[in-house]
Amino acid sequence: MTDETRGRKTLPFRPPFFYGWIIVGVSALTIFFSGPGQTYSVSTFIDSYINEFGWSRSTVSGMYSMGTLAAGLLMGLVGNFIDRRGHRAVTTSIALIFGLACLGMSLVNSPLTLLAGFFSIRLLGQGSMSLSSSTLVPQWFIRKKGRALSLVAIGGAAGSALLPPLNTWIIEHYGWKTGWRTWTALLWLVMAPAAYLLTRDRPEDVGLAPDDETRSQFETEANTLPSGESWTVREAMSTRSFWLLLFCVMIPSAINTGLIFHQISIMDQLGVSAQSAAVVLSIMALIRLPVVLIAGQIADRVPARFVQVGSMAGLLVAMIALYITDSVQMAVAYGALTGITMAFQIIVSGVIWPDYYGRHHLGSIRGVTMMAGVIGSALGPLPYGYAYDIFGGYTEALTVSMIFPILGMIAAYLAKPPTKKPPVTPSNYTQEDSDKLGFP
Repeated sequence: MTDETRGRKTLPFRPPFFYGWIIVGVSALTIFFSGPGQTYSVSTFIDSYINEFGWSRSTVSGMYSMGTLAAGLLMGLVGNFIDRRGHRAVTTSIALIFGLACLGMSLVNSPLTLLAGFFSIRLLGQGSMSLSSSTLVPQWFIRKKGRALSLVAIGGAAGSALLPPLNTWIIEHYGWKTGWRTWTALLWLVMAPAAYLLTRDRPEDVGLAPDDETRSQFETEANTLPSGESWTVREAMSTRSFWLLLFCVMIPSAINTGLIFHQISIMDQLGVSAQSAAVVLSIMALIRLPVVLIAGQIADRVPARFVQVGSMAGLLVAMIALYITDSVQMAVAYGALTGITMAFQIIVSGVIWPDYYGRHHLGSIRGVTMMAGVIGSALGPLPYGYAYDIFGGYTEALTVSMIFPILGMIAAYLAKPPTKKPPVTPSNYTQEDSDKLGFP
């Protein structure tokens, strides 16, 4: 009797290479199909709602912010569900329900249904699909997870490049309702079947080991690696490093969102035209594609907290470049620096959590961290908006914001990998333990 016949899930086929690379492809597809719930895709539909129903831009924006914030608060529950039910079942279910949510977006007819639609696509697309893709790969790769995650990031880069022009073409030729229904069909016919047929939750489930090592080699080396230990959410939250890293998650999420949200206005005050500001946004997206591949290689060789320190330093340098921008050339340099920094932030966020807290409860832990990131992105634009209303510009807000990457560098450096204390037994207890537990 083989391992598969003893209850293990079988592989759909056995390729001549490690099946983990198929998992990387499925995860890249998953992050690509999170696109209909991402801001770069949703933004192409906003004018259609305004023109169709006569709603104000502030009304639509308000519904979007409220829906995003509400969705972010539920990410911890989604992560816990992934840990309990597994990636295959959850990702397949999410793809099917996400398709239904996209269908619902084509039926919007009131601000209330718009709010419900935004909440659904942000929870299922921007949140759940992204969370699933970022937590599945670390189950299959430990030593090579940096380069594996860098390949997954290509799916996100492809989505941000392809979806806006594709949506625009569909809307112009067939209408905004057809645009949403197209994504319903693709999610149901492509993403859901791929998730169900190709996803396997862990290499151990099919008789393999992470990184294509032998089982005995993995079991021996796991005892010497941080990823060999697995922490529950409660245990992780009891460590200082968890909160230091969570602080590092919120800083770029808030600052980048705030600066990008107000970028056209900021650039206008710096003497850069709206057209050039749009080019800067494109540069940010395009430069991420090659840089994530380099960042993945670096993350496999350099301790994750030092990569995090570097990403915070890069954010500070990018902000300084924006502060002194007085020409299109400097604006382009700012865009390139921001794109490079974002690439490293994407990779380090995928690497550092499994490095520190293991694989078994990764969905729950990443759900909490993603919730923090979404809250940061929801709040990020506010201080810059208030600064403009009060001071007539962004200089004061930008100056104060530079403090946070510096604090982030310090936090990342101090966030050393935690070590689990062994359970107290009569053979290793201290006198303090003896007093607490009543050992002789």
